[in-house]
Order: sequence, then structure tokens, then C-alpha cells
Amino acid sequence: MTSAREQYGETAGARPVTAGREVAVTSEGLPEWLVPVARAAATIEPRQLSRFLPPEDGGRQSAVLILFGHGARGPELLLMERAGTLRSHAGQPSFPGGSLDPQDGDPDGPGPVRAALREAQEETGLDPAGVQVFGVLPRLYIPVSGFVVTPVLGWWREPSPVGVVDRGETARVFTVPVADLTDPAHRVTTRHPSGHVGPAFLVEDALVWGFTAGVIDRILHYAGWEIPWDREKQVPLDWRS
Repeated sequence: MTSAREQYGETAGARPVTAGREVAVTSEGLPEWLVPVARAAATIEPRQLSRFLPPEDGGRQSAVLILFGHGARGPELLLMERAGTLRSHAGQPSFPGGSLDPQDGDPDGPGPVRAALREAQEETGLDPAGVQVFGVLPRLYIPVSGFVVTPVLGWWREPSPVGVVDRGETARVFTVPVADLTDPAHRVTTRHPSGHVGPAFLVEDALVWGFTAGVIDRILHYAGWEIPWDREKQVPLDWRS
């Protein structure tokens, strides 16, 4: 399997930019607390992240930005809540992201990194110049919507103001302290009427579940941040979820 560094290239000290130009992927200069995530990203295999992997052909190529920052309560993640009127995953908390556009470039090259930064800017107002991309995780699959998703890892080296840009797409933009994500009191398991069971997080007046929660759960685990929690504590979902 081609590693993220081999596929996308790693250049020390460069600032990521969009608009079709080269985007650096570098773990140089990360804060010490973020190094375990970068180490895990360099070696993690697709099935260590999810049992839902892309089909050999088809699927809608997309990317999400998993952006780590440092806030008032320490390390944190940037999330958004999708508008309730959207056709796919309406009302769900998620990472910023979306489909690749032609200007993003090759889906097998720098396209997903460019798309993740571009979509984050369009959805949250984030300034991509302040983001250091330090890793790219293996492609995953969301069967219900047919998205083939590349998770892109970023360090919010120079924070910029963020908020809702288009209420037709985004209901709110918020950050979640990593301490809350690892707190066993905030961890639950969701059960969908379809039978699907997965990890979830009760944080910031939101239930983070599905694809987003699954990826967060695996990052916490492989970074060594996971704290044992009660997997029997369940939250039922309905068919509208």
C-alpha cells in the first residue's frame, strides 16, 4: 500500500495553499501532543479505521479536513453541523469537507488535500494559509451516500475566525476539546434501526455519530488517547438519522 507521504509528498516548512498549486504535507514542527496522531497516520491501514472501504469502481470522490487546534481548554477539533435541509446527512455534526471539484486535481494525487482545504474555507470561512497539513488517512466509504472519503489531517497553526458561511449548507461551526472527546462520561454507542452500531460522542449540545464519530474514535485509539468507557451505554437513532 502506498503511504500518505509517498502519495502526496512531504515538504518541511511549507504553507498549504489551494487554487491548483502544490500543497505540502509535513509533520515538521507539530506540537508535541499532536505527534502521536502523525505517527499513527503514517502507518495506519484502511481496515484499522473502518470496515466500510471503497469499491474498486465508482463512488463520489470527496475529502474532509480533520483540523486540530489549541483552544482555551487545550487541544481541540473543529466540527460543523450540517443544515437540516440537505439531502445527505442532514443535521449531522461532521468534519468540514465535500466532493472534489475538477480544479482540485488528481484524486490519486493532491486533489483530496486541496478539496479538504477548499471545502473547509467555503463552509467555515477558515483561512487555509494557517493550516499545516500533516497527514492523509486511507480512503474510506460511506455506503448510504456513496461517498469515497479521504480524511486529511491538519494542525491549525495560525487560527482564523470561523463561522457559518452559507446557512443552506451549515447550521453551525464549533470546536470540541479533545478532553471532552476522551471523557468516558461523553462517550456512548448509537444503534440505528438498520442494525448498525457505532461509537458516538455527546459534546457541545450535539450527538456526534456515524462516519465522523467512527474516525474520531479510531484516532483517539491509535494515538493512545483513548480512556476506557462504557460501550453498553446506548443512544437509539430513528430512521430519519
